[in-house]
Amino acid sequence: MTAKKHLKMTNPGEVRRAMTRVSNMVLNCEITPQQANAVIYAGNAVLGSIRADEQERRLAELEKKLDELEGISDDEQQNQ
Repeated sequence: MTAKKHLKMTNPGEVRRAMTRVSNMVLNCEITPQQANAVIYAGNAVLGSIRADEQERRLAELEKKLDELEGISDDEQQNQ
């Protein structure tokens, strides 16, 4: 029985390294192309999730800045 392999895929850099490792494993006949496709599919799903999380974080950041600017604008209108 072969040892289990673990691939870290918690950020884009790790996903990229995992995909490189998977490609090398196929070239070295350590896994089948079908197994590689499954891992690559999972890696793309992880990347999509990471992108969505990043967009959500950036949107929240922009909304916070907009709220701050609107608060400043409201203060200026009250002072006039």
